[in-house]
Amino acid sequence: MRMRRTDLALEARELWQERTGSVSALPGVEARDSLREGIRVNTVRVLDQRGESALGKPRGNYVTLTLEGLASREEGIFQRAVRAVAGELSGLLQDIPGEGLVLVAGLGNRAITPDAIGPKVHQSTLVTRHLVRQMPEHFGALRPVASLAAEVMGTTGVESGELVRAVCEKLCPVCVVAVDALASRSLKRLCKTVQIADTGITPGSGVGNHRMGLTRESLGVPVIAVGVPTVVDGATLAADLLGTEELPALGEGSELLVTPKDIDSQVNDLSKVIGYGISMALQPGISLEELELLLS
Repeated sequence: MRMRRTDLALEARELWQERTGSVSALPGVEARDSLREGIRVNTVRVLDQRGESALGKPRGNYVTLTLEGLASREEGIFQRAVRAVAGELSGLLQDIPGEGLVLVAGLGNRAITPDAIGPKVHQSTLVTRHLVRQMPEHFGALRPVASLAAEVMGTTGVESGELVRAVCEKLCPVCVVAVDALASRSLKRLCKTVQIADTGITPGSGVGNHRMGLTRESLGVPVIAVGVPTVVDGATLAADLLGTEELPALGEGSELLVTPKDIDSQVNDLSKVIGYGISMALQPGISLEELELLLS
């Protein structure tokens, strides 16, 4: 039986509970809920092989923030969302040397809106490597940050993973933050959640188009993955709406990918939140107001 497609550890845990009919603790997995800046945060820790087998996720930490008020322009939500993303990302970066170069890699195809999260985050990230090198008297207090929009192989002829690896070999960063679009099992989470994980990422996995993974093993440095679910596939959506475990036979419809009708504005909003959140996590001495001035 083909499993419902999701890139979210939170949803993988939900699917395990539904499949087994159990609400007890999942062996090899720890989960907790919390609040940051008034935003719901779910943390799933995959501890061992049992957890990996149950969730189909490598061991590590998966943090999911629910940003429900962003699309409706809830008052103050942008600022709170940026601070929440920065806070959770900082927690996963705490073991990374504070002075070292960090490479931000925006993955995806900027010409296809649901896949443009990565390239748009690249545009909203504060890059400082050149400033720190050329004018240390003014910018020496900043962490050096480089950013790359790693387009898809269909437009470059080069796998994004190969491109990021080549840049890592040249720049020798202490960490890579990779940003990509994900797939969800449910419409209610599309463009409303951000997942941050310390396990790396496989570009294209959300739509079944697996490429070279960006992981510690492939790049030689820790990789923090930041993702937003922007699509749900047709069969997974049908099963979720029908409340069935087995994916219905939809014929050609099973290959459809569904995305919200206002995907343009939602991708723009989320990309800015993530780009600003990454920048604040990497530059903790800069306020949100200062960051907006520097990126405007």
